Amino acid sequence: MKAIVHKDQEGLDGLNYEDVNEPNVASNQVKVQLKSSGMNRRDLAVTARHKVEDGPLILGSDGAGIITEVGAEVNEWTIGDEVVINPGLGWSNISEAPPEGFEILGMPDDGTFSEYIVMDQNHVEKKPAHLSWDEAGVLPLAALTAYRVLFTRGKVQKGDTVMLPGIGSGVLTFVLKYCKAIGARVIVTSRSEEKLEKAKGLGADVAIHTNSDWNEELKGESIDLLIESIGRATFNKSLKVIRKGGTIVTFGATTDDQVEIDIRHFFYGQFNLLGSTMGSAEEFRSMLDFIEENNIKPELDQMFKLSEYQEAFTYLRDSKNFGKIGFTIN
Repeated sequence: MKAIVHKDQEGLDGLNYEDVNEPNVASNQVKVQLKSSGMNRRDLAVTARHKVEDGPLILGSDGAGIITEVGAEVNEWTIGDEVVINPGLGWSNISEAPPEGFEILGMPDDGTFSEYIVMDQNHVEKKPAHLSWDEAGVLPLAALTAYRVLFTRGKVQKGDTVMLPGIGSGVLTFVLKYCKAIGARVIVTSRSEEKLEKAKGLGADVAIHTNSDWNEELKGESIDLLIESIGRATFNKSLKVIRKGGTIVTFGATTDDQVEIDIRHFFYGQFNLLGSTMGSAEEFRSMLDFIEENNIKPELDQMFKLSEYQEAFTYLRDSKNFGKIGFTIN
């Protein structure tokens, strides 16, 4: 089968499109012929973190496809079932934090940038009927991350005002759509006027430039919840605009991991700061139910062929996307 494999060199130069052996199915596994797979910024990080001495690795966390083979102990699935991959390995039930041993598909285990993958029978779920194959394939990681960030950690309510600095990523476009589905107000920022216009097209109530004076632009706003994924470049600006007693949930740091804050301002304001990452299998199923009930679809930016991996990774690296990008496979 064909796959995107990382080997021989660290970074993007280690990516290859090549033939590899199809994986064998264990007794508790299913083999899925992938129809599509989604890209995430995690895939860029994996190219930097994966070491040559660890051997070849198939990248990718998101995917959807058709079951073509089932193991002897599999009783929930049959050949021909249409499924989406749950890439969170070893996290079954909702909890405050992932359990020890939690991993994400695509490192250390081989991932979804391939024609076939084998998965434990408990790590696939029925494909939502309202989604195309491309939409289903880009769904898992970003849609799950957004669900946990907004509902489990952020505890958003109808009528809340939610701010999303740096709109454009797969996760934040899902957060925007989730917010509108439950009746929350949304404020977005971006350095791109095009992305601001697209966000308004999805229902954003207020859209401002990331480099503007947020305090001036947001006079009169009472921000209940702010979803922070940028890091140093925006964190303190975020802290200055949320209401007293408001909450910041952070799930990423696309600029810098290290942030200095005015701790006195923080405790006087009685702010809440929460971390979040991915989510459990229980939340994954709840997310699928939510998007079906509300007819939510991923915001698809662009799909590539597996053989166009260099173009796809460059597009992702340069943050050109608004919403999800991925690979159409079969």
